[in-house]
Parts: sequence; C-alpha cells; structure tokens
Amino acid sequence: MSEPVDRPATIEDVAKLAGVSIATVSRALRSPEKVAESTRKKVTAAIARTGYMANAMAQNLRMQRSKMVLVLASSIADPNFPGILTGLEKAANDRGYGVLIGNTEGTSGLEQNYLRFLSTGMADGLVLMTGHIPVAGEPPASLASLPPIVATERPAANPQISYVGVDDVAASKVATEYLISLGHRRITYISGGPADIRSDLRHSGYQRGLKESPENLRDWRVEGDGSAESGRAAVERLFIKDDLPTAFFCFNDNTAIGVISALQLRGYNVPEDFSVLGFDDIPFANNFTPGLTTIRQPRHHIGEMAMNILLDRLANRSLATQTHLLHGDLIVRESCGGVSRKVK
Repeated sequence: MSEPVDRPATIEDVAKLAGVSIATVSRALRSPEKVAESTRKKVTAAIARTGYMANAMAQNLRMQRSKMVLVLASSIADPNFPGILTGLEKAANDRGYGVLIGNTEGTSGLEQNYLRFLSTGMADGLVLMTGHIPVAGEPPASLASLPPIVATERPAANPQISYVGVDDVAASKVATEYLISLGHRRITYISGGPADIRSDLRHSGYQRGLKESPENLRDWRVEGDGSAESGRAAVERLFIKDDLPTAFFCFNDNTAIGVISALQLRGYNVPEDFSVLGFDDIPFANNFTPGLTTIRQPRHHIGEMAMNILLDRLANRSLATQTHLLHGDLIVRESCGGVSRKVK
C-alpha cells in the first residue's frame, strides 16, 4: 500500500525513500536502460510506496512519451505469438516500457484503427508482426508519419524497417539435408501460401538443399496455406495423382500435423511409410503422435532482440536499419525415418 501523505508525492520523496539522488530517480524514469537493475528496482518500489506514479506519468506526457509500445499481430492465436511476446515484454519491462497488443485478424479495417491509434501518440513505437505497414487506403502510410518500427515473425516489405527473425533459408536447407541423409530422394515441400514471404524463403532453403545433394533431385512444391487442413488437402491431391514422395517438408508444424493425420487416415504409419518434417516447434509438436521432427525457432530471443532494437531506436532515431537472422535448431523426434520399401 502507498504510504499516506498530506501532499502529492515529489521526486524528492522518491529519492529519499530509495536512498538515491534526485538525478538518479530522474534518470531511472527518463532512461531506465542507463540505470543499474538494483537501483531501478529501488526507485520503482519507492514510486509505488509514495504514490508518485501519477506525477511520473504526467512527466512522460510533458516529454511526449507514453512509455508504451504497440505490438501488432495478424493473429494472437498463432502458436509462435506467445513465445515472441514473452521476449518482447521481458525486454520492455527491463527498460521501463509497457506493451500494448493489437490483433488485426488480417482485416484492413482493424489495421486502419490501429494506425489511427498510433497517430495519437499513445504508443512510442511499433513492433510489426504482420509483414506490412498498417493500411490507410492508398498510397500506403509513410514511415515518416509513423513512430519507429521493428518487424519480427516475418520481414516487412519495406527495406527501411529493421527485422529480427529466424534464418528461414538456412534452417530449411538443414531440414532438407537431414531428409536426404535418411535416404529420401523424393521430397515434397508443402508451402504456406503465395502471400507469405516466409514460405518462399523456406522453399528457397529447400531448393538449396536439393541442389547441393549428389543427385539431381526434383523440386517438388505443393501449395498450402499454413493450416492443418491444407496439409491434409495436399496429401489427398498427391494420392489422386498417384505421384507420391517418400518425405514431406512442411512450411510449418500445423501443416505437418495435417499431413500426418491424412496419412494415418489412409492406413499409413509415420515414419515407417512416410517421413514428415515441420517448422517452428510449436508446443503441440512434442505432444503429437508421433513426436514431430521440426525446426525450432528461438522465439523468446527473437522477441527480446526486436524490442531492444526498437527501444535503442527510440533513444537514438539516427540508428541504421538492422537485420538479425537467428539460428533455427533441428529438433529430431519420431516423425522421420529411412525410406519405406512400400513407396520406393
């Protein structure tokens, strides 16, 4: 509880209670990243006890800073979202910022609403997880009219926007090489849809893996949309044509789970008859039967790095655009094995 006082709390009250100088309290409010964590905690506790937070908020308004960051996502139901969000929030909290979440559901109307929200100054920066700047009719919103932006989860179309994410190309090449090492020579890539740049990047990594193998392996792409249903549909299309691979490399884990389900409904076993490899390592991947071999994204690390880049940009708007591609780990479970004699 706040200590009772007869007058509004002042910065002097906070400094005295925290056992630090007034300058240190001011620095903790203005630039928390420049203050030692132990000192920052003392100041935060003193602010809470004295009730000075209202004055601190007023100070932020005078500085035209909200100390909030908007995270704009296409869908908070995306299995990758929670892991990235925890990293974003950790870095933001460590530096005295809060996080607001905007869920667009891929609709232009909601994107326009959030664009108007940004124009009010209620958020100092934007973490973009949709792959494009929020729409505001034609032409697209200018970067000059928006707060600093960092993209994560998927690259933004504008090269002036910094990006932090997994190295889709390198990770997909590793996944393809792993399937080849198991003896597979007919490997189908099931995509995430024509509008998703990550799908093309992962397809590019798959192609590199094929190209660098000793044999001239077929580039075999089947269109999907990243859903489990599209994985099931891809399997059905291949069986109708009676043109079967021995292994499936899927754009994401949801697609891979759909592929396995469709194969099992047809009476096949994975990995005895077909191998299936996913991407993302969503929480369900290890609880599915068989356990899904996949590429693990360092989601928490991605979120932390993206937020720190954004807050650095807020502190120094002259910072250059940055791109950080993080390593994705191959997680080997039970869904991949050698080539079955049934489908050779």
